[in-house]
Amino acid sequence: MKNVLVTGATGFLGKYLVSELLDEGCHVIAVGRNETAGADLEEKGASFVKADFTDKAALSESFRNIDCVIHAGALSTVWGKWEDFYNINVLGTRNICELCIENGVSRIVYISSPSIYSAKKDRFDIKEDDFDKSNELNYYIKSKILAEEVIKEFREKGLYTVVLRPRGLFGIGDTSLIPRVLRANSKIGIPLFNNGQNLVDITHVRNVAHACCLASSAHDIDGETFNITNGEPTAFRDILEEFLAAIDEKPKYLKLPFGLVFGISSFLEWFYRSFKLRGEPALTRYTVCTLAFSQTLNIEKAQKKLGYKPVISLSEGIVEYGNWWKEHQKG
Repeated sequence: MKNVLVTGATGFLGKYLVSELLDEGCHVIAVGRNETAGADLEEKGASFVKADFTDKAALSESFRNIDCVIHAGALSTVWGKWEDFYNINVLGTRNICELCIENGVSRIVYISSPSIYSAKKDRFDIKEDDFDKSNELNYYIKSKILAEEVIKEFREKGLYTVVLRPRGLFGIGDTSLIPRVLRANSKIGIPLFNNGQNLVDITHVRNVAHACCLASSAHDIDGETFNITNGEPTAFRDILEEFLAAIDEKPKYLKLPFGLVFGISSFLEWFYRSFKLRGEPALTRYTVCTLAFSQTLNIEKAQKKLGYKPVISLSEGIVEYGNWWKEHQKG
């Protein structure tokens, strides 16, 4: 039986990942901070450790006799203090890598982000090495690029490393991507640029969990990085309308000029930072670029070297989410 430690186990992806690993017959050490979610994971058969992965001492014993670590924990948001992103995403990743080396862990799978590909332009069929290492569109992107450098550093020290960049996770339990869009639709409307014809890739969370399991055991992938998506690039507007139809709601759009909105987002970021305001701006440059431009990823390497193939299609995932939303969220 393979022993796998998962960080961020009580998060959106983490919970699916733990379930997938248990179904594969692994013994799972689930590291997270949410005790309620941790108790649910224990009921499924995982061993839950309540800990923060930035606290190396608190995790040292949990790394004994571990075969593979899947580092899914991160501060993942569009806004915040650089110190927080650096401490959690960069130094936290260093802690995990050091614990792997010190305890003889044979492999780490690091969950990075395709946000590092983001730019103020359309980008199509992006391959894994096609990004700007100086991209600082937001602090999250900057921290993920630096964290990947930490992973490379520890590969040179003998750690077997694999990096995954899953794009636009959605599914039951999502608290970010789809709920934000649906809330916007019910209030002021969803910002729409270029009539929503920009192509986007999104990925069902079960497909990402499946890819993680493949990456934890596939051969001859040391040092590799893989894009992960559903492999179904679709116009932004078409995806929105399919989601809204699934929850029996009609779309409400705000058709906006990109230049004006990008300028406003830049001003809001400056204003919030200059006056150290709490919360986050209503718009950020990253959010505006994500809504306005096409971004599609090339997943050929994952298909060939991991044997990756989505286990649930985009339409199946949207129907599943819609049924759940109508039963648990509507009203």
